[in-house]
Amino acid sequence: IALWCACEMAARVFLRSTLQICSRLGRFRQQVPRLYHCASARPAALARLCQRELLHRQTQLRHLQTSAACCGEIVQFKLSDIGEGIAEVSIKEWYVQVGDKVAQFDSVCEVQSDKASVTITSRYDGVVRKLHYEVEDIAEVGKPLLDIETIGEGDDSVQSEVTSDTSSSDEDSDHKHLHQRVKGQKVLATPAVRKIAMENKIDLSEVQGTGKDGRILKEDVLNFLAGTQPPKPAAPAVAPTPTPIPEIIPPPPAAPPAAPPKPRPVVTIPAVVGEDRVEPIKGFRKAMVKSMTLSQSIPHFGYCEEVDMTALVQLRSELKGSAEQYGVRLSFMPFFIKAASMALVQYPVLNSIVDDKCENLTYKAAHNIGLAMDTSKGLVVPNVKNVQCLTILEVAAELNRLHDLGLQGKLSTQDLTGGTLTLSNIGVIGGTYAKPVIMPPEVAIGALGKVQVLPRFDASGDMYAANVMVVSWSADHRVIDGATMARYSNLWKSYLENPASMLLHLK
Repeated sequence: IALWCACEMAARVFLRSTLQICSRLGRFRQQVPRLYHCASARPAALARLCQRELLHRQTQLRHLQTSAACCGEIVQFKLSDIGEGIAEVSIKEWYVQVGDKVAQFDSVCEVQSDKASVTITSRYDGVVRKLHYEVEDIAEVGKPLLDIETIGEGDDSVQSEVTSDTSSSDEDSDHKHLHQRVKGQKVLATPAVRKIAMENKIDLSEVQGTGKDGRILKEDVLNFLAGTQPPKPAAPAVAPTPTPIPEIIPPPPAAPPAAPPKPRPVVTIPAVVGEDRVEPIKGFRKAMVKSMTLSQSIPHFGYCEEVDMTALVQLRSELKGSAEQYGVRLSFMPFFIKAASMALVQYPVLNSIVDDKCENLTYKAAHNIGLAMDTSKGLVVPNVKNVQCLTILEVAAELNRLHDLGLQGKLSTQDLTGGTLTLSNIGVIGGTYAKPVIMPPEVAIGALGKVQVLPRFDASGDMYAANVMVVSWSADHRVIDGATMARYSNLWKSYLENPASMLLHLK
């Protein structure tokens, strides 16, 4: 009896501890009455039964731990603040799809704010499980962008047990990996490699990639810098097929008889010409709505003046060939911008910004002169930084860079912010006079008309053909008076009409 009591007590303690450890195993609860029955009927068989049950439970626990290791934690990747007070962005392009593997710093998508395009990179290593937005959807800052199943350090043993089907799908997803577009071609490279190439001004399309699927590695860029990498093989040229020449030239066909005149068709005007289309305002157009709405509270002062461009036209034609040797397209705009910067030295109030309540005026040390640019996505105003420290050739090179990025829609936030004075070259499209609108918080803007050949009289009263351009200025009349605007315009005009005088003040 004492032995039976001791066995029953041991069984109860074992059952209680086993139930606490294996609370998730429902089948074990169904076998509890079986153990009690064995304990009351056959005390001697209790030990063997408990050993078998314990071994079975340990095996099930090992299976549970293995399955938990196979499934990592799903993390919601939230859209972080990208600066400049931006609260929402538009999804421009997804670089990954559901099921793709991503690593830290891999690009997952490209978003378009109302100021610039930004590439979003991953902060986790794992597998993409869900995309919360489609292309062209509006994503809010702080909301989930996509779900990533993270991969922990203990997953190495589990990854070796993945079937061949999963491996083949992972290889397919690698083809959808991060890419960047260079000269119309997709070049596979990581953000770290792109950063090294950008710092050293290397065109990745000229680098031969030795990684998988032609991926460009860090070593490839370093070898390219050292000059030890062979040049990228060029595509074989296809020779044109020669057109066979007939040995016997057939006589020309006889002219067909003149056809009788056909009756004119009756034009039927359709009743329905099309349907109305509603398009949301977003991107650069949304930024233009905000800035132009703020400009309505600014009292504009207008001032127009003629500029004789004859001497500058001659000078540009002489320097255009020299600039092309450096790969720079030289237009009139670099001269306009440099002359504006030189005139700002004597009239710094035009290089200032005013706060919203018009209580403080901040004089800016840097001459960041903006250029209004018309793109397929709307009006953008990138600016050339620190013009007072640049030569005319350097200003022209920076304008070429901004123009190319603007056509591709890849202007950065740094290119579009920080302007102090704006010039709008409306003359390239057509037009003589304009009434430009100030870009807050700036206090002045100039619109440049087209260059026309018009008759003018010199000091002796003789008429000659002059290249004339009209400039139209707008200034914030709360802080800029008419006399200051007129004096600034006259000084800017003198630099353009007599380009040699700019040499006295160039730095």
